[in-house]
Amino acid sequence: MTQMPPLSWPPMEERLEEPLERVLERMQARILIGTTYFGIQTFKCPLDFWVYQELLYESQPEVVVEIGNYRGGSALALAHILDALGKGRIIAIDIDQRKIDLRAKRHPRISWIQGDAKLLADKVASQIGGSERVLVIEDSEHTHANTLGVLRAYAGLVSPGSYLIVEDTNCHHGIADGPSPGPYEAVADFLAEDHRFEADRTRENFGITWNPRGYLRRIG
Repeated sequence: MTQMPPLSWPPMEERLEEPLERVLERMQARILIGTTYFGIQTFKCPLDFWVYQELLYESQPEVVVEIGNYRGGSALALAHILDALGKGRIIAIDIDQRKIDLRAKRHPRISWIQGDAKLLADKVASQIGGSERVLVIEDSEHTHANTLGVLRAYAGLVSPGSYLIVEDTNCHHGIADGPSPGPYEAVADFLAEDHRFEADRTRENFGITWNPRGYLRRIG
């Protein structure tokens, strides 16, 4: 089991006047350096993942498509939520799945597909029944072109009332990292052309999110 190095920061009550920009930087460092799920390094903002479990409970999807898996920690976390719900499965897609932790790889609710998600949309669709309720999470390469391509390829799989979640739209819209233009701009372009979706900003109600304007609800 990989041990993440500790992060030494002053206690919260000693830095209540710290600017939000610095808070976001510290959170980003914690996510990238020291965040794990069941001991698996997992690049996820815990505030957003709490929102994910709320959405899973509310929408009760039969299928969750997770695009971008890294070591499999978030796929395993999603599978554990589905275990608690007693239903659902995950289709996990990544360009390279050689680093997936065995605990995630062996979970019976997760099926793994390696390759470019944009080119695999038809294969994924063939594994989903026409009546199955679907939620999609996009967390692959955060370039504008790739994100927009993934959104276009998978939008039709999302069930009405369900969500297409675009991660890390905070690139240069909250933190100074990542491509520019990136996911945030890709979301803007996608919403301008696909009116079946709207940005549900009520899902950002913790006040801090790594997915600003990234919770896309299908309304049509």
